[in-house]
Amino acid sequence: MLLLLGGFLLLMLIGLPVALAMAVSSLVYILVTGITPDVTLAQRMIAGVESFPLLAVPFFILAGNLMNIAGVTGRIYKFAVALVGWMRGGLGHVNIVGSVIFSGMSGTAIADAAGLGTIEIKAMKDHGYSTEFAVGVTAASATLGPIIPPSLPFVIYGMMANVSIGALFLGGVIPGVVMTLAMMATVAYFAHKNRWGSDTPFSWSQIGSAGLEILIVLAFPLVVWLLVVAGLSVNLAVGIGLVALLALDWYYDFSAVMALMAPVILIGGMTLGWFTPTEAAVAAVIWSLFLGLVRYRSMTLQTVAKATFDTIETTASVLFIVTAASIFAWLLTVSQAAQTLTDAMLGITQNKWVFLLLANILILFVGCFIDTIAAITILVPILLPIVLKLGIDPIHFGLIMTLNLMIGLLHPPLGMVLFVLARVAKLSVERTTMAILPWLVPLLLALVAITYIPELTLWLPKYMGLSK
Repeated sequence: MLLLLGGFLLLMLIGLPVALAMAVSSLVYILVTGITPDVTLAQRMIAGVESFPLLAVPFFILAGNLMNIAGVTGRIYKFAVALVGWMRGGLGHVNIVGSVIFSGMSGTAIADAAGLGTIEIKAMKDHGYSTEFAVGVTAASATLGPIIPPSLPFVIYGMMANVSIGALFLGGVIPGVVMTLAMMATVAYFAHKNRWGSDTPFSWSQIGSAGLEILIVLAFPLVVWLLVVAGLSVNLAVGIGLVALLALDWYYDFSAVMALMAPVILIGGMTLGWFTPTEAAVAAVIWSLFLGLVRYRSMTLQTVAKATFDTIETTASVLFIVTAASIFAWLLTVSQAAQTLTDAMLGITQNKWVFLLLANILILFVGCFIDTIAAITILVPILLPIVLKLGIDPIHFGLIMTLNLMIGLLHPPLGMVLFVLARVAKLSVERTTMAILPWLVPLLLALVAITYIPELTLWLPKYMGLSK
């Protein structure tokens, strides 16, 4: 156990990427101990990605990339300005609401920070906000990406923990609302403290237009569901709903509705059991292509090709981490290291609330040093047996783990959102870190609420019949 964990930590300290550190330390452990034939390394790494739910990963990533080049981010931003820009500290609220909407398309915090962050930070600086405040609110709101469905970390966790990915998606809805309200309250505090006004004039017509678009978005899955109940097939019901929406859009430019249909179809369809996460992700890709090539005509074959190659690159890095982490996690299990760590934690406490406190501290610490996907793949085999033994719902624990790891993305030394925003805002990593620190307060408060009020996570999956 010490050889495996010690080798991994040593290789990380000398600067080797996390995936390579896990693969090399696993190979060294196998060669030195002879615990299994060395060919097992390749076999287990291949087995780690032979999973149907993982097919959703490249399609989620591609959908996010296509939404970016289709010009959807700009439309989301304008929609958010109309909705909340009139409030005090308006563009701070716009930043958060924009991230809520965009998170329903990208599924990753880094895509949110890089996609909307570029638009939002520039707009906030142009309106007189400090760069530090713009960076802080952008970083905090980016953590909503993997909490509000769809979510790439939820797909990986669901595969590792053998729980319903649809239930995890639903479980993220109310925690996402809690986090959104906590962040908007923080913006309101800064606005009151600094005596900021609104950034756009209050307009009943703009509010009415934004409200109408929201109602149409929310009504779409209801209309499709009613058509299915009436006896139509799912495909025909979705088709009728889309034709009606396109007719409305022809009469009046519902740009935000058109942009939001992908996440609505995705979340609503999975909730009602129409299709799997992979099928939902494919539907999102098709919708993104429709928007970019047909509706907005903002895509070219060159930009689609670039988005595809970017997706291949990102998918390859994600799946390589999964393969390396799968052999590492398997060795933790067969070497009894996972059992030893489990016994050690149960020796400290068998109270589930105390365990959740210790788990939060551990995952927060790990999230500062290890990539989100790798951390999930390593930690689930260690912590899940304790979670089940103490009677903690694995869906609830999935939300806790993901939120902790999202907060870790904002921290040095390896916080990817931190480095992305430092590059976007042209700030030093040190100044970016200081800008983010105040925003850890609402995030940690939301983490405490989500940890110790399980119904925030579990009520919606139970109500929809996806969880006991």
